[in-house]
Amino acid sequence: MKLDFDTIKTLLKPAETKIVLLVLDGLGGLPREHQGMTELEAANTPNLDDLAARGMTGLHLPVGHGITPGSGPAHLALFGYEPLRFEAGRGVLSAVGLEFDLQPGDVAARGNFCTVDEQGRITDRRAGRISTMRNRELCGVLRTIKIPGAEIFVETEKEHRFLLVLRDDNLSSSVSNTDPQVTGGMPLAATPLSPEASQTAAIVRQFVDEARTVLERRQPANMVLLRGFSQRPDWPKMGDVFGLKAAAIAAYPMYRGVAKLVGMEALETGEQLDEQIDVLSRRWGDFDFFYVHFKKPDAAGEDGDFDRKIAAIEEFDRELPRVLELNPDVVIVTGDHSTPALMKYHSWHPVPVVMWSKYCRPDSVARFGERACMAGCLGSQFPAVQLMPLALANAQRLKKFGA
Repeated sequence: MKLDFDTIKTLLKPAETKIVLLVLDGLGGLPREHQGMTELEAANTPNLDDLAARGMTGLHLPVGHGITPGSGPAHLALFGYEPLRFEAGRGVLSAVGLEFDLQPGDVAARGNFCTVDEQGRITDRRAGRISTMRNRELCGVLRTIKIPGAEIFVETEKEHRFLLVLRDDNLSSSVSNTDPQVTGGMPLAATPLSPEASQTAAIVRQFVDEARTVLERRQPANMVLLRGFSQRPDWPKMGDVFGLKAAAIAAYPMYRGVAKLVGMEALETGEQLDEQIDVLSRRWGDFDFFYVHFKKPDAAGEDGDFDRKIAAIEEFDRELPRVLELNPDVVIVTGDHSTPALMKYHSWHPVPVVMWSKYCRPDSVARFGERACMAGCLGSQFPAVQLMPLALANAQRLKKFGA
């Protein structure tokens, strides 16, 4: 069943309740050996296990069966927005997260500094995760690129990530990615995906060619990859659809961006989880809904570091009691998608979730892990967009439907 915003709006009722959505990015995993445990199953998580024993559990599908989601659509699903209906490219999410003044008609793309060998083959898509300081230096180099007929903006995002914005008349975002998202091959050539995108694709190709020249001797970040060409959408906001005054506590610009596109206020926070929970505590009285983003499990999964992902999950578990001490009415703990260290990338696998409220009907699950959550009452492959109306109901924010 698809989520109908018009129906939800007719059912809203005022309440003084608070919902907390805690997202461990890339939470889901796979065993590293046959019949072994996943990263989450191998982690020591007494607090998550206790929450699972008292709450409702299951496995959610961010987009659909067999579909590997990007971070943007995966988060939109958690926020209650159908990801196949509400699409925003990675570039726009980065731009909004960085508070770049994206104008109508601008085309934004997410960039990676990467490493290529002497033949131009990609050896590291993230250039060894260079420092943000080094990124700023290299963005200064890219700003020297001038292309007739287009205004170009380059902004540091974080580590190896940067934002590229093109500004000109008659630009189109229907341009293919230059990032193949695998190592060993060559960067792809930007091609138009529609006739009106020919000019834009030509500008992108020229930018990439110039970037190759100016970065040639700047190891390990000697090339760029671009993806997520997009233009800013105009979507309904969470306050109107769900009746929530919502806040995002996320350090990375992309996640702040997707939250802002649905009407959340992005609060200033440090990168560490304890700093994020400090912000949650300080601003507890100001909002009805809090989204807290924890990046470390995903980064470890993408690096193929099984043990580091375990450590990240255990770090979250140690901090969870601080959230529960605030006495939220509804708590949801889940991931946006799976990032198994075995695969070093996002995957299509369903994602563990636990929801607790004093009105929930606990199931028989006593541990928070992939196989345990298969037996949970929420289901083993339910749509992630269903979490938001369920959270509203448990927060006593929905009235009866019909007579």
